[in-house]
Amino acid sequence: FNVREETGRYKCFGCGAAGDVFTFVQEIEHVDFVNAVEQLAAKAGIQLRYTSGGESKDRLRRKKLIEAMGTAVEWYHQRLLTSDDGRAARDYLRKRGLAGDVARQFKLGWAPDDWDAMSRDVGLPADALRDTGLAFTNKSGWLQDSFRGRVMFPIMSENGDPVAFGGRILPGSKDPAKYKNSAETYIYAKSKTLYGLHGAKGDIVAADQVIVCEGYTDVIGFHRAGVKRAVATCGTALTEEHVRMLKRFASRVVLAFDADAAGQGAAEKFYEWEQKYQVQVSVAAFPKGQDPGELSMTNPEALAAAVDTALPFLGFRLQRVMSGRALHSPEERARLAEQAMAVVNEHPDTNVRKLYAGQVASHTGLPVNDLVAIASRRSARPIVRVTGARRGGSSENAEFVAIALLLQRWHDMAGWLDEVLFVDDVARRAFLAVAEGDGSVGRSLDLADPEAREMIERAAVADIDADPAIEGRNLIAAAVRRELGRRVNETDPIEILANRDARLALERFDEPSTGNDAAELLLGWLQRRNEERD
Repeated sequence: FNVREETGRYKCFGCGAAGDVFTFVQEIEHVDFVNAVEQLAAKAGIQLRYTSGGESKDRLRRKKLIEAMGTAVEWYHQRLLTSDDGRAARDYLRKRGLAGDVARQFKLGWAPDDWDAMSRDVGLPADALRDTGLAFTNKSGWLQDSFRGRVMFPIMSENGDPVAFGGRILPGSKDPAKYKNSAETYIYAKSKTLYGLHGAKGDIVAADQVIVCEGYTDVIGFHRAGVKRAVATCGTALTEEHVRMLKRFASRVVLAFDADAAGQGAAEKFYEWEQKYQVQVSVAAFPKGQDPGELSMTNPEALAAAVDTALPFLGFRLQRVMSGRALHSPEERARLAEQAMAVVNEHPDTNVRKLYAGQVASHTGLPVNDLVAIASRRSARPIVRVTGARRGGSSENAEFVAIALLLQRWHDMAGWLDEVLFVDDVARRAFLAVAEGDGSVGRSLDLADPEAREMIERAAVADIDADPAIEGRNLIAAAVRRELGRRVNETDPIEILANRDARLALERFDEPSTGNDAAELLLGWLQRRNEERD
């Protein structure tokens, strides 16, 4: 590698790269020309003068907002390190192994549980606070902080500019939202931002591999374990924009989260991205019940090993289907082969399908030629498509839809369901496994018995076109009607009155203004009736 000072040029005789200082920064830092100029000017102490063009006005606005975010990052950070009200946050981070040098390295902060402490103290203009999402104008016309009572994780752009925050509540908080992320702003787009990318770029390029996590503490855990090529999405699923960005740094993507949770829909996207951007997507499997953040404290070697032994995405999904399944009869072997080939035939590459068909044949004992033929035709059982249950339809269909929605849209569906709503015993057991697994397909499958597991597998890949609120209310209404049918001969005056109230609430189900309240009331009524029977 040769640099000539007199010409300001470099040449690498190993790879053929050549150029000037701006090209060098662009290649090493993976930024555009203007950003390279800005970085070098900052290092050299040179004041840039922007023209009056539209693009330059945009850059000036971006610079102003980034500076405001930088001021907030430092304010929250110092509040964590030095304030009395930050003591609980410091204790929490210490227990999670995130105190001291780790907190300083990642500029962790603390947002006090105060209406406008940050807005009052930082001395920033109101428009800068609003435009960055740091504060908003409340109904009383006062500027109010967006983050209160939360540990703060600054989110940087790939160039290292502070653009947003993720805030986590402390244990015991009454706030139902565990994490809160900055809203999208002029300088922040969730689909184009990855937490930790700026600090991980060098290691990612060197290893030609990037690890994608689900949470900020997972990224920090990987760094603590010496695996410094981890990033995380910011409160959203992995997007094509993310993959396009990561391809600039590496061709291998390891998913360090429950990649099977979104089922077949996610699989189609990953296979499309693999083909379109020439990346290899694999999945790291961690010890049951542990996430990367926890594992980094208890067994960092296992964390690195999970990445080293990551399975290709299709191999991971296939293993989930085939592992732990009883194969005592020809019927069980045939059923498993059918389910496994449905997963295999999601892949668009014929040769890949044929190779995995051989694995299925070896596991189930079916003739390999027959399964390879299925892979060649791509004619395994189609993915289930369900349009949502209607009132008066079969309870099995309605309950299957509910399980599928619970797996695929956990946060939208979880509040509508309870064990008492399920008549079909397999669906009830599947619900209990999914509920205990917090909607994670992997954990739910581990918790389920074989029959419930089969339903969960089908529900996880079903293409559901249904409204969670409507489906939940329909299940509640059906369960209430069943319970009222059992109580037609009730003679206790108190129970008769309670039953009458339930019938009145049922009549309000179809009214938009009262339907949800009626459903909540009746779900409680059903739970009490069930407790009395127990």
